[in-house]
Amino acid sequence: MAVVEDVQVLQVLRGFNPWWSTGAVPEDLLRPFPRIAFHEAIRLMERRDLRRAVILSGARRVGKTTILYQVADRYLQRGWPPERILYVSFDHPILKLVSLESLIEIFEVNVAAGSPEVLLLLDEIHYASDWAAWLKILVDRHPGFRIMATGSASARLQVEGAESGAGRWTHVHVPPLSFYEYLRLRNLPAPAMPKGLDLAALPTLPTAEAQALVTRAQAVEPHLPRYLLAGGFPETALAEELSLAQRLMREDIVDRVLKRDMTALYGIRNVLDLERLFVYLCLHTGEILSMDTVAKELGVSRTKVATDIVSLEMAHLIHRSNPVDTHGKRALKPRPKVYMADPALRNAVLLRGDEILADAAEMGLIVDTAAFVHTKGHYRAEGAEVGYWRESASGREVDVVVVRPDGVWLAAEVKYRQQPATSPSSGLARFLARQPRVPGFVVTKRAEDFGPMELGIPGVRLYQVPAFLFLYLLGWMTAERAGAV
Repeated sequence: MAVVEDVQVLQVLRGFNPWWSTGAVPEDLLRPFPRIAFHEAIRLMERRDLRRAVILSGARRVGKTTILYQVADRYLQRGWPPERILYVSFDHPILKLVSLESLIEIFEVNVAAGSPEVLLLLDEIHYASDWAAWLKILVDRHPGFRIMATGSASARLQVEGAESGAGRWTHVHVPPLSFYEYLRLRNLPAPAMPKGLDLAALPTLPTAEAQALVTRAQAVEPHLPRYLLAGGFPETALAEELSLAQRLMREDIVDRVLKRDMTALYGIRNVLDLERLFVYLCLHTGEILSMDTVAKELGVSRTKVATDIVSLEMAHLIHRSNPVDTHGKRALKPRPKVYMADPALRNAVLLRGDEILADAAEMGLIVDTAAFVHTKGHYRAEGAEVGYWRESASGREVDVVVVRPDGVWLAAEVKYRQQPATSPSSGLARFLARQPRVPGFVVTKRAEDFGPMELGIPGVRLYQVPAFLFLYLLGWMTAERAGAV
């Protein structure tokens, strides 16, 4: 006898799929606009020559479920019969007792009536037993099935699905909202930028065209501080009170990952050590980490620190930035920098509110995080690595270096202050002197700082860009590439 009867499963499925009776996705399940990741995912899923499922991965509360509902809405708008669209969340207690095979069979027999073409939207698939094997079978045996799934646990998705998933599905990362997406979500000004513009080409634009970019983008400048404090998670971005936004980040994103997911999905037993490490990383964001130093200060082994940092990265709470040399090659024994996955996470955890807007050092750390996250988010789709550079002799550094397969693409240094200064002996100048064709950027605070900088070093191209324009351009470029503008 089955643990759960078919009629009980059907009852749950009908609750998940109101369009079976109404023909439409409820408005409260849809955001005002589709995310960049929505366009990337649906384009991949609809390439019938690939015949692959798409798995959305990303942090908790980043908007993966909303994307699934938007996909359902897209297909309903195109005229797909509602009974051929199935959404299911495997986080539901009843469905944890049912295999993926049995669930799909119940749906096919009782709702889809054996149709060869169905849309399967499988939320939190990592909670389903043997999900990788059954997803492989669905892709192989049902060419008419269009499948999109989500998961918050990258490590489990990648390790369990590594063998079965070869050629069967593609991962699409869903990051926190970029500054551009944040403005769109809040229905704030989001001015159009020139088509096909790449950040690296900014120094080559005629002066009038370049200045027009700043003028056009100045409408977004007043909204940058709140974005940096409230964060790029949809619920926190929409919260009117900063204290509420920060509480949601602590409770729904950080605490649930550290205290639930790490135990249930990663097998980590000592959650307290992990919490202490995460707070330590919040305090030292953007700094070069010595595993030995961290281990000594926290009273744990070096191996545990290294393992837990990987787990936090797989849980989408942090990013690692590895060092590269002047030729763009990664160091053999890297000492990584660590950034929060969203610029607002650090302050939410450390209980720091809008008083930090007057603290130049604190704001510099937040903008540094935002610059790294936006740069990585845009250029990773090109197969690029985003790391940092450090000159061992002098200790001079460059915050952000983009390395594409064909070489170094650009370098950037964050100087978010009233009067930024870059000298010929700075890390950025030293790096660019070794790479004269690579454009360099100084990310500043004021719109007035925009334009080229002269250091008197032959061949060096250095350009000042205010942070609001730097972040907005990267978000716009990512959206344009995905067809989201």
